[in-house]
This record gives sequence, C-alpha cells and structure tokens, in this order.
Amino acid sequence: MIGGGGGFFFLPILTILIGVPAQTAVITSLVATLPICLVGSYGHYRRNNIDFRIASLFACAGIVGAFIGAGITSLISANLLKVSFGIYSIAIALNVGFNSWKDKRATATAEELKLKSRTKTLMGSFYGFFAGIITGTFGTSGTAPVLAGLFSLRIPVKMVIGTSMLVVLINSIFAIGAHFLVGQIDLTLVCFLTAGTTIGAFLGPKILANINTDQSEHKVKFGYAAVMLVIGILMIIA
Repeated sequence: MIGGGGGFFFLPILTILIGVPAQTAVITSLVATLPICLVGSYGHYRRNNIDFRIASLFACAGIVGAFIGAGITSLISANLLKVSFGIYSIAIALNVGFNSWKDKRATATAEELKLKSRTKTLMGSFYGFFAGIITGTFGTSGTAPVLAGLFSLRIPVKMVIGTSMLVVLINSIFAIGAHFLVGQIDLTLVCFLTAGTTIGAFLGPKILANINTDQSEHKVKFGYAAVMLVIGILMIIA
C-alpha cells in the first residue's frame, strides 16, 4: 500500500526482534520482498498507477547500484551494517519531511513548482542509483530513496506508490542475483515474512483506489517520514 514491498521493515524485524545476523537478514529480506512486489506491481498496473518512463529511469540506475551494494555488505561488520541502516533511515526521513514541508508551503501560497525534464532525469538517476546501493547493502529493496525521489518529482501519491513498487521489484531481482555469492538465505524466515505481507500487497491497491490521497498527501509523506525516523533510531540504539 505504501509502495515498498515491506522490505524496509524486514531488516529491523529480523535483526532487532528475531536476532538474525545482519548479513543473513539482508538476503532473506530481499527474497521475501519478491512475491510481495510481484503481486503489488500487478495490482497497481491494473489501476494505471505506474509511470513506466520514470520507473525505467530509476531501475536502470538502480541495477548498477545493486551490484555495488552487494559488494559493500560483504566488507562491513554486522553491527556497522545496522548502525549504517539507522543513519540512512534518519537521513531519508529528514529529506522526505523537508520536501513535504516545502511542497505544502508552496501549495499554501499558490506557488508553481515545476521541474524541467533534464532536472527530472538527473534526480531520477541519482535516487535510482542510491536506491540500488541501499537494496544491495541493506536488503530493504531501496524503498525509502525510491519514494523520496518520486515524491521530489511531485507526481501524484498513487502514481508514486505504484511506480515505486515496480522499481523495487526490479532492484530486488538484480540484488538477489548479486547476493547469491555473498549471503545465506533462511527459507523459513522468508515464508514467515511473506505469509501475511503478500495478502497485504494484494489488498493494498484496492484500498488505495478508494482513498482520496489528494486531500491527505502531505499527511502520508509526514507519516512515512516519522516511521522511518523511529526505525532509524531503533536500529542505532538496539
């Protein structure tokens, strides 16, 4: 429903609540994300919630980043991986919150915020590449930077969520391929994680279709930023 495939929450659940080693949690999280993204992407596609041009821009840059991120995971300790994820979560939360505040202020003053095509391409490539690195490094499917990048392009919330789901799917596929050489998969945990979340991915697009996001767009952004901020702090101190 929020366009992330649940991957952003899997790593904290596996490492903090279950105590899975960080490197194992990364690849397990990625594999668990795949069926959720497949179901979610199909649901959003049927409701025309995907911008394929923007998705391809993010995904192409993300594929490169995913292979780099997979290499980074094998070079750092489990504790450093957790702390790094926490810092990254807080940074993305502040970015989403600031951009939402700026957009809300501009809307209140009837200010036009238009981005040039070249600017969109540069921003999409940057966020896409960053998302790929995050996908490969933390196994979170790069949800946060993808959403942050799509929100910064100022496209409708429903389009952000659907497009994000497709980008996350592509990034996850390539990151899993890279991680097979450096990680271990816990299939029991994969089944545990996907059991309920796949149902949620099927219902999410239907629920979203009945929500008027135009009136609550800024609340959605601030809410997502708040959740990321809390998770980031927990990952650092846990």
